[in-house]
Amino acid sequence: MSRTVLGILVLMALCCGIVMPVSAVIEEVTVKGTVSALNPVQNAFSIANPLQYGCTYPAEGTPVCTFSAMEQTSLTGTAPAESAFALFGTGDPVVATSLGGAGNTWITLAKLFGTEPEDAMVTDIVGDPGTVPLPLIGDYALEMSTTPDCNACSGTVCTAVSSVVKIKSGGAVVMEKTLTPRQTMLFNGRNDGSSVEVSFVKGQAVATTCAGGRSGMTGPQPVSVYLVHVVPPIGTATHLPVTATTVATEIPKTVPTTPQKSATLPLVALGAVGLVAVLAMFRNE
Repeated sequence: MSRTVLGILVLMALCCGIVMPVSAVIEEVTVKGTVSALNPVQNAFSIANPLQYGCTYPAEGTPVCTFSAMEQTSLTGTAPAESAFALFGTGDPVVATSLGGAGNTWITLAKLFGTEPEDAMVTDIVGDPGTVPLPLIGDYALEMSTTPDCNACSGTVCTAVSSVVKIKSGGAVVMEKTLTPRQTMLFNGRNDGSSVEVSFVKGQAVATTCAGGRSGMTGPQPVSVYLVHVVPPIGTATHLPVTATTVATEIPKTVPTTPQKSATLPLVALGAVGLVAVLAMFRNE
């Protein structure tokens, strides 16, 4: 095979790789602020004085993640579930994640608790816990994974038939259970008055695990809705919630978290390198 024909074949393969990336995600924006207005009739949830979460990536060491001021003084979006209007009141501190830009569609709303802004932790979540960058109170943590209904798929996502939920305490798994929609699990085995309750409301799962699933398709990431309630250990409950003023003026801190990135970037870079190599091959003939 001549070098010209070989080069054309390589070029075609690279072009296919560029126009058919492995996956793509819709932008998620996480903010922190205070609840300013609630309208359950219109399913509208407003947040005042939002600070946007973001990370920088130094050449060495862990990412540096902070909450920084935004141009907007207020954001409004739809709530992920009706229970958010019973959980939150105006003036409550909140961390929220929206899909497709700032505000418009909240996929997660988390309630904060702590004596100072720098040690604020989460007591309640309505939405997807995986989008919350702050820790649960009481040294608890959660891991979730959903199972798709392969007969109910659209593009890159399927309706989830169940979710495996792991509750961690001190970094160790203390309870694991498979929940179907509207099922609940409760852990209260630490003998310090604390507990964690998790309900799986509804969810989505990636379609790639189903027969015939195409890993090369582009589309939105799966989004699920959970209800999480953590009762703090005895003694913690005597602390006051974070006030609206301190949340809005918080000094950023480092959080060792790496947000999800689009998988299209490595492919584009690889394609660019390959194109340069092919062009050089043609010139050398």
